[in-house]
Amino acid sequence: MRRILITNDDGIESDGIRRLAETAKEFGEVWIVAPESQRSAASHSITLRHPIDVHPYKFEVEGVHAFSCTGTPGDCVRVGVLSIMPQKPDVIMSGINFGYNVASDIQYSATAGAAFEGEFQKILSIAFSEGMTGVHEVTDKYLRDIMAELIDKPYVEGQIWNVNFPHCKIEECKGVLRDRRVSRKSFYTDSYRPVEEFANGGVSLMVDGVFKPETDEGTDYGAVLDNYVSIGTVRNIS
Repeated sequence: MRRILITNDDGIESDGIRRLAETAKEFGEVWIVAPESQRSAASHSITLRHPIDVHPYKFEVEGVHAFSCTGTPGDCVRVGVLSIMPQKPDVIMSGINFGYNVASDIQYSATAGAAFEGEFQKILSIAFSEGMTGVHEVTDKYLRDIMAELIDKPYVEGQIWNVNFPHCKIEECKGVLRDRRVSRKSFYTDSYRPVEEFANGGVSLMVDGVFKPETDEGTDYGAVLDNYVSIGTVRNIS
């Protein structure tokens, strides 16, 4: 039987990981090692200087072997592959993330970072993300078929698969675009605003992003802005 390891960066209690696990169960034995709480923007960081606690978790999808982890999503994959699962998984899935992981945001994404850790372990790895409106119609329609399309792809060194579902209603979705390249654009133009000044001359800063979507033809970014499902590959260290 195919062995599937699932993680995410929104935490083990998120709706996205539940929906991913429910679909993945149709394709094999599902194991989950996921952060105990939110770990967004942790990228591919791992824990080296203190212990990582892992606890059995009563997951709401029946038949899934689930564990919560105090580490990063990258830690979750390492722990799952190297310590928790009795055998190496055949595929690693990360998500379904609450928010797109396209364009320059991929550099910060712990959803993608976890998938890249799976690639480092020489395992086929797929990241799944969707928009932040809470509208799941497109994801629900296409998730199973896309999972079936990708789950037996050959492992390619240095590469993960990256899937993003647009947050439009199903009647507004124009279909699926494959082979999307990663855009160099960004959804937000960032700056930092002061929220507190300290007596010693220091300052407390909060990131302050301005949403500036701009279409980019042929890319992951352009696809979701135009209400398409985006499927593409992302490369890291070759």
